[in-house]
Amino acid sequence: MKDEGVIKFNIYWQDENLPVEVPQDLLRWRDRMHELKLIGEYTGIKIGYGNISVKLNRGMLISGTQTGNIYPIRPEQFSLVTSYDMKSNTVDCTGRVKASAESLTHAAFYEADEQVHAVIHIHNKTLWDRYIDVLPTSGRSVTYGTADMAEEIKRLFRETDLSDRKLMVMGGHDEGLIAFGKDLDEAGTILLDLLA
Repeated sequence: MKDEGVIKFNIYWQDENLPVEVPQDLLRWRDRMHELKLIGEYTGIKIGYGNISVKLNRGMLISGTQTGNIYPIRPEQFSLVTSYDMKSNTVDCTGRVKASAESLTHAAFYEADEQVHAVIHIHNKTLWDRYIDVLPTSGRSVTYGTADMAEEIKRLFRETDLSDRKLMVMGGHDEGLIAFGKDLDEAGTILLDLLA
């Protein structure tokens, strides 16, 4: 079975309405990624893949865990990460769903570069095979959704041209790629260009 969608951090979840508005461009870009099958669900095993987030003044708004199969996405399928701690492997979130299993991964981008305000994590086997070790690539022993992955992203910012390319391959996460940018339009366009 694929190691997908399992939350690997300690989560402190408040099951209540989101305290922020979900931006329309977040809904639009998430659905565009779903239409392209870059975010979705492995139907045979009913496990979702891919996620999307934006940085807000009040925290990080991220798609909820196991929402890859939902289309069109609705605001209540997002969660607001209000705080996190890599050292203690914890995430605090609020919303009607728990935050994505990749929350610490997304947080690492926002920590590494204050200009980053959007992150999109997709799955595509063809792109993964083509660009592993061509684009900045995380170590193959580093699994998704962990503090180790967050540290690996920070390492790639220090040691590679990741900040310029705004695109990476997750070496230890089959099919996983991540694009980021100053906004969703930049991150999404990077992925559309890659597909083209």
